[in-house]
Amino acid sequence: MIIVQIKENESVDRALKRFKKKFERTGVLKELRRRTFFQKPSITNRKQKQKAIYKQVTYGNDAAN
Repeated sequence: MIIVQIKENESVDRALKRFKKKFERTGVLKELRRRTFFQKPSITNRKQKQKAIYKQVTYGNDAAN
């Protein structure tokens, strides 16, 4: 549970901003979106490999030159 203590003379907007920042750092929303549908482990592994290959091709050549 996220708790935000409101300081003396602090506006509600400021406290809400701190709450949103804490909430985002926990990764709850990201995890919820990830769990909305099931993805087979083989597809997950394939996407990770494709992403790694893309990064290697895109950024790997620039560093060598």
